[in-house]
Amino acid sequence: MPRKRKLLAQLSALQSNSSFPPFDALENLNAMPDGNSSPKSSKYFALEKKNSSQLEADFFNQPCVSLAKSFLGQILVRKLPDGRELWGRIVETEAYLGGEDEASHSKGGKQTQRNAAMFMKPGTLYVYQIYGIYFCVNVSSQGEGAAVLLRSLEPLQGLDAMRELRSASRKGPTKLLKDWQLCNGPSKLCQAFGIDKAFDQRDLTQDAAIWMAPGHDLPGEQDVVATTRIGIGNRGEWAQKPLRFYLRGNKFVSVVDKKTEREMAAMGHFSCS
Repeated sequence: MPRKRKLLAQLSALQSNSSFPPFDALENLNAMPDGNSSPKSSKYFALEKKNSSQLEADFFNQPCVSLAKSFLGQILVRKLPDGRELWGRIVETEAYLGGEDEASHSKGGKQTQRNAAMFMKPGTLYVYQIYGIYFCVNVSSQGEGAAVLLRSLEPLQGLDAMRELRSASRKGPTKLLKDWQLCNGPSKLCQAFGIDKAFDQRDLTQDAAIWMAPGHDLPGEQDVVATTRIGIGNRGEWAQKPLRFYLRGNKFVSVVDKKTEREMAAMGHFSCS
């Protein structure tokens, strides 16, 4: 009984601690009394281990632009079938606002079999294919048909596995990709994390193979560049709206907008480097 109370106290302390990530400490809690690393059978411990290291439903339940900015600095985690985990810090996003947004797949409020995930609860993955080859991954937000595109990640863990996955998706002899080339674009991100159409409509708060974990040292407003989205073609005023967000000075961003950065510096948003 004393040991059980001690474990629960340790678990409570972990949950209140904002440091990231608490995986090792939780592994220790789940060890058997004799030191065996086999997990306890208790559903309570298994559930706490999963939830203590991931963002929950309330986080995703934000307006689209707010969510797109809030994603910056958070961690996308992908658990491969062989048990390896890939971690990437989100450094670039785009907001797609739903019916009114001429660049959105849900423009006019049209719901189809393809874009159904955009109308599902916040935190639902919307994965679609481009050019019949590549995939892009989005996350639904508040707002009918609104979602955030994940454009680029800063690889943190599992880089060798990311290279394997990128290489497997490329034809012919390939050069060894540098770290900054692994996830600096929406389709590259999906290749490196093994994300395909099978992930469409999955729930980031419930799925065992993909989730988001809280980042640390999250950026402030002065660290975020707001500029136009990429590759949306002729969409009138919507092509000019500043709905792409990225971390200034981060080398893993797909496309840097120096002009906007200079303008923001001139207005005093941050110092010009």
